[in-house]
Amino acid sequence: MQRVLKTIQNVPYRSSQLVMKQVAQVLPLPIPPVLQGPGMVRRFPEIIAISGVTKVLVVTDKPLYSMGLLDSFLCALETNGIDAIVFDKVQPNPTFENVEDGLALYYRSNCQGVVAFGGGSPIDCAKIIAAKVTNRKSIEKMRGLFKLTRRLPPFFAIPTTSGTGSEATICAVITDVKNHAKFAINDPKLVPLATVFDPELMVGLPPSLTAATGMDALTHAVESYIGKYDTTFVKEKALNASEIIINNLEDTYHNGQDLELRLKMAQASFDAGLAFTRAYVGYVHAIAHAMGGSYGVPHGLANAIILPYVLDFSKKAAQKKLAELAFYAGLGEAMNDDETLAELLIEKIKTMNANMGIPTTIYALKEKDIPELAKRILKEGNPTYPVPRIMHYQECCEILTQLCPETAPEA
Repeated sequence: MQRVLKTIQNVPYRSSQLVMKQVAQVLPLPIPPVLQGPGMVRRFPEIIAISGVTKVLVVTDKPLYSMGLLDSFLCALETNGIDAIVFDKVQPNPTFENVEDGLALYYRSNCQGVVAFGGGSPIDCAKIIAAKVTNRKSIEKMRGLFKLTRRLPPFFAIPTTSGTGSEATICAVITDVKNHAKFAINDPKLVPLATVFDPELMVGLPPSLTAATGMDALTHAVESYIGKYDTTFVKEKALNASEIIINNLEDTYHNGQDLELRLKMAQASFDAGLAFTRAYVGYVHAIAHAMGGSYGVPHGLANAIILPYVLDFSKKAAQKKLAELAFYAGLGEAMNDDETLAELLIEKIKTMNANMGIPTTIYALKEKDIPELAKRILKEGNPTYPVPRIMHYQECCEILTQLCPETAPEA
């Protein structure tokens, strides 16, 4: 009886997703041109200058700015006749306040464009600042799909991590501190005019951040591949990204100064971004957003921890696609069946996490919060995310129980 009730509940979700799949397949999404190679961040202002701007707001965070990572870029901007106003107050999990402070500085300084410099947080914050310049509406009213009516001012992105893929996506995620929630703004206008992969910017990443951001990118690739919105383009990009990450992330974790490895990971993150911005994500992200909104857990770390649990939940429904990902990454043998290959992939992800010191539980998650968190997670995920297996309340609570240090089963 319970299975019948779930099937009935799933019908409107799948119907909605079918409509959205048709939209996703015909919607033209831009792909930003990429300048890539060591030292290319110093050439990037030549690209920015083509847009005609003479003063830009550079959105970053204090650690990057204080490390001097922006210095060569800022000098190159000056050489190309572009004044830079630096806004370095972006927090991990950027907030409404971060956006409004950056926007005020943009207007006060008479800027003409925006450059994001950093990981996913500065890039997402910069996207929303730029969107607010030309779209005079509240951040809340930008929430969801296609709410922007006007093009952004010239906007460029310089990623310093290989994880979020935000430099390739139509998405920006923001934290509503008042309501302890995170939500996404999705619109093709948020894609930057151009981006740059400079591995010299990434060699200073600590191993822990390399691991978390790399697993974030893997989550994007896997969730887009096993979802219901897959296309030939999505499959190609997701397969390429997952193969690179599975076979190179641990080496990058141990050899962070290797420029070639850093460039490979940057390409993988970009490809995964191109995939998931067309195919959407899944319950890993819904749970991770709840962890970030409620407890401030870094998004990449949350995704890394949660991914194996959600894949275990989805394993039967996504078996064939998980097997394809495994085989493309060189796991198993041609004679292995889909069930074996799917299991090999999940075990490989668990092993990668363990080898890079990623925990198996969410340190901040409290047992008493699980019922309300499950409701919030499913409100985000259903029917928005085109997942292989639809999750219901009790199943979500069970996964959260496994993720909670207070209730997780002993290893």
